[in-house]
Amino acid sequence: MRIRAALLAVLLTAVGCGSGDTGAASDPNAALKVGVSPVPHAQVLRYVADNLAAAKGLKIEVVEFTDYVQPNTALVDGSLDANYFQTVPYLDTFKAESGAPLEWIGPVHIEPLGVYSKKHKSLADLPSGGKVAVANDATNEARGLKLLQDKGVIKVKPGSEATATVRDIVENPKNLEFVELEAAQLPRSLDDTDASVVNGNYAIDAQLNPAEDALVLEKAEGNPNANGLVTRAELKDDKRIKDLLDLLQSQQVKDYIKQEFSGSVLAV
Repeated sequence: MRIRAALLAVLLTAVGCGSGDTGAASDPNAALKVGVSPVPHAQVLRYVADNLAAAKGLKIEVVEFTDYVQPNTALVDGSLDANYFQTVPYLDTFKAESGAPLEWIGPVHIEPLGVYSKKHKSLADLPSGGKVAVANDATNEARGLKLLQDKGVIKVKPGSEATATVRDIVENPKNLEFVELEAAQLPRSLDDTDASVVNGNYAIDAQLNPAEDALVLEKAEGNPNANGLVTRAELKDDKRIKDLLDLLQSQQVKDYIKQEFSGSVLAV
């Protein structure tokens, strides 16, 4: 979802004037407030908070968000101390548009992007003129179009792959109609589309099993779209942030992800 002018103004004000609630930055004994998407991020973080954090003396407050903008704006304004929901490409786009002083700390897992349909069993079955929904935020739209290109459905303008939108499609043999929607709305669009390209977290939240229900999935190998831990610049060297990343990347968490999500979420 591209940052609207009013939202951008709020961000720049927060960056320029400082945060209103510095949380962990002002009290080293305070609980870390970490913003997450409900699935799978909140589940993983709660596993850490309930089972692993005490060993490192960490206190973690899990704060859930249902979109991809608020976890960053809340981190910028100091309402959060970290978030765990986004990829490096998404963070880079956000920082470029907002000037927000956010820092990538490290990767945790990959949610393979998938193409889903309630009407068709394969991409080959998509009809001429069929409707396909993709995310309307810059990172996930390009990611979805790349998946469709990799599977031979379309081609985008050479050199545009990392930032492609539907306007960059140069070959569309089936004359598919592309609809851009907020990522959270994509699972609900399946009743009205021939196929929709859905982020892994929203697919799981909608009771879809990416490993079984997707017509096609992204490959995990070499995938730059790992979800990871992000914080503000002044907290990047905070021991508690580093301890949290250690726990999120621990073998215990890898085992939990494997058992809980059965291949729909892949630890890195």
